[in-house]
Amino acid sequence: MEPTRRKRTRMSDIVVFANTAITIVGVVVLILKAKVSPAIALVIGALYLGLVSGLGPEKTITSITTGFGDLMAEVGLLIAFGVLLGSLMTALGAIEKLVALLVRTFGPRALPYTFGSTIGTVLQSIFADVLLVITAPLASRLSRQIGPYGAARMCAAMALGIEVGLVFVLPGVGAVALAGVMNLSFGTMFVFGVVTAVFTIVTTLALFTALAKRGLWKPELDETEELPVAEDVEQPVPEGGEDGRGLPPLRLSLAPLLLALLLIAFGAIAEMVGFTSPVVDLLGNPVVALLIGLVGALVVARRTLPAERSAAAFRRGFHESGQILILTGVGGSLAQTVKDIGLGELLKGYFSTSTVLPLLLVWLVAAVLHIAIGSVVLASITAAGVLGPVMPLLGIDPVFVALAAGAGSLFVIHATSNTFWLLQTLLPQTTRGALKSVTFTVSCASVIAMVPIQLMALVF
Repeated sequence: MEPTRRKRTRMSDIVVFANTAITIVGVVVLILKAKVSPAIALVIGALYLGLVSGLGPEKTITSITTGFGDLMAEVGLLIAFGVLLGSLMTALGAIEKLVALLVRTFGPRALPYTFGSTIGTVLQSIFADVLLVITAPLASRLSRQIGPYGAARMCAAMALGIEVGLVFVLPGVGAVALAGVMNLSFGTMFVFGVVTAVFTIVTTLALFTALAKRGLWKPELDETEELPVAEDVEQPVPEGGEDGRGLPPLRLSLAPLLLALLLIAFGAIAEMVGFTSPVVDLLGNPVVALLIGLVGALVVARRTLPAERSAAAFRRGFHESGQILILTGVGGSLAQTVKDIGLGELLKGYFSTSTVLPLLLVWLVAAVLHIAIGSVVLASITAAGVLGPVMPLLGIDPVFVALAAGAGSLFVIHATSNTFWLLQTLLPQTTRGALKSVTFTVSCASVIAMVPIQLMALVF
């Protein structure tokens, strides 16, 4: 009797695994072949998974709506405030001044490292496509000033800063979504994410530079002669701007963002060392910290920019945050459905207590999803949502699951990615060059990031 029961249990496990796999493949097919919106495809996938796994119609709908609502309650304001703050930072011209400061402080030789690390950390509140369009012309101009292989190094620095920061560093959209799906402390995600991002960007860029000098990069084939010109990019108000008022100095325009990041970091460190008080808990909360930064940026903008320009920045921020919120929310719907069908409990019996193999599995699933779909954020939150429920049962801190999913989602950024083509057209590189500075380099970062993630998982 006992062998029969065990056999039935294994058969039911296989059915659940098969249904989960079919769900993931189905979502990919709907997005790629049927051209269905990713948000709709994820809801359809969650609906199918719940119904075929025995949740029933009512419970399935509850899982979908609960997952969406819970995740929005967790990350909705954080995403909205972060995007709005980034939009105001762009309008204030903070990026151009910050890059000029980096050149003066660190010199041209170290510029690719400081440039990539700054984009990947400090500037992650700015919506990725907007950040890329604003900084690409700067990177193009500076690439001619930093010696041999300058174009190669700046192209790689741009790609690494944009993509690595997106999934690892709050308030980057991918990092926020991952923290929400995994129900993480945002402060914890911020601290571990910054460490992972800086290590990954610097190490990968050093590797790419060495390979470029040894023949990987062919300037005559991989670079364009003319510097690309970004079209339809709103230029910052010049000194003595449209109404007689110029842009504020860097220390003033950047202060709101730096204050928000410092408050988030302070709250995370206080939480890790066990220091708590009502004031610390309030000011260190990422939502409150970003709200303080947003209010500060709004005050600066109102005092230094024309009123219509401040309003335009807010409109852009609301437009950009809308699509992000919907995609993130439906990712939470799928994650909740996976949790409710009990996949985590089933997977528990198939892993040892080792942290290495489970995190590699998370990385692999995210990598495969990204290759198929082409969306970094969608691949990362789907992988985390599917495999996240089992990891606490194995004694693995969810923050490392989130980081591993983010790392895997960076693997093979290719022609299906809008970011790939923006990096190719806005920087002085051919498509052949972009395959090296974007696809190859960010794929190396995807693998390299697993080194600090695995080490931190073993230590913490």
